[in-house]
Amino acid sequence: MDTGIEAPQKVSIIRPLFSTVFINLFVVFILELVMLREKKAKIELENARLRIEHAEAINQQLRQHIHPHFLFNSMSVLKSLINKNPGLAEEYIIKLSDFLRVSISANEANVVKLSDEYKLCLDYIEMQKIRFGEALHFAFHIPEGRLVSGYVPGFSLQVLLENAIKHNVLTEDMPLHIVVECRQGWLSVSNNIQKKLSSEQTTKLGLANLSDRYRILTGDRIVVEETEEQFTVKVKVLTDEDIDH
Repeated sequence: MDTGIEAPQKVSIIRPLFSTVFINLFVVFILELVMLREKKAKIELENARLRIEHAEAINQQLRQHIHPHFLFNSMSVLKSLINKNPGLAEEYIIKLSDFLRVSISANEANVVKLSDEYKLCLDYIEMQKIRFGEALHFAFHIPEGRLVSGYVPGFSLQVLLENAIKHNVLTEDMPLHIVVECRQGWLSVSNNIQKKLSSEQTTKLGLANLSDRYRILTGDRIVVEETEEQFTVKVKVLTDEDIDH
């Protein structure tokens, strides 16, 4: 005969058991969630580290493309000057030595002081003046305060100057005019367009490398403006806040 007394006892036993199981499952769920988030954070951190290492490797590779190309051209110019004008060849060697001395110290840095890049460019331009004479005209308009406080990726201005000379015709009747200016935190390198007919003008490797370096180092992009008469490239002047010391 069922008196109905055992039912409440079963319920009183099952409830604590159910509560214990539920609490344990909830704790396990929370622990799994915490472990999953920690694992995800570790994966994201590792991926970020790999991206940084990859970016640094690319940046180093891009920077190394600049010097061999320049040195090859310089040796060719020097060989020609030795045969034609030994006096100018000696002056060219002095300028090249100064250029290499400055560039060696700058080559290990992702960014350099604008004043150092300016000195590098002066040596480079003076070398080109020895080569081209009155076929090349240039002007720098950079405030002294900006030279002292600003930074740029190493060889950035030099690449733009080289790009202008490389892709244009230079003669005394048709001189190339290059102007470097600084306005509102941006450096601009402008030249009149006198394009060569050779296929070399389509490579634009130096400009592409500079664009990649700016993207990798700062996240910013360079600005390229071209009209029928003038070609201009603008790059941002970096400050202490933009770079990691």
